[in-house]
Amino acid sequence: MSEILPASNKTNREDFMSESVYKIIELVGSSPTSWDEAAKNAVELAGESLKDIRIAEVSKLDMKMEKGKVATYRARVKVSFKYNK
Repeated sequence: MSEILPASNKTNREDFMSESVYKIIELVGSSPTSWDEAAKNAVELAGESLKDIRIAEVSKLDMKMEKGKVATYRARVKVSFKYNK
């Protein structure tokens, strides 16, 4: 699931057209210790190959269970980065 959105909070349509465009992708990070660490892992790994990451938004948290105990924390993160043709 990805979207392309204008990166602006301006109200004038002409200002939107002159602003940059950002692409949004969804990532899932995991960690054996916490949801914070899971989200951080997703964003930092993505940052090694994606340029100009601007915003990361946690959209869902869940856990993988094994034998009735938490085995892995998982964070679904939407990441936006500058879209270049």
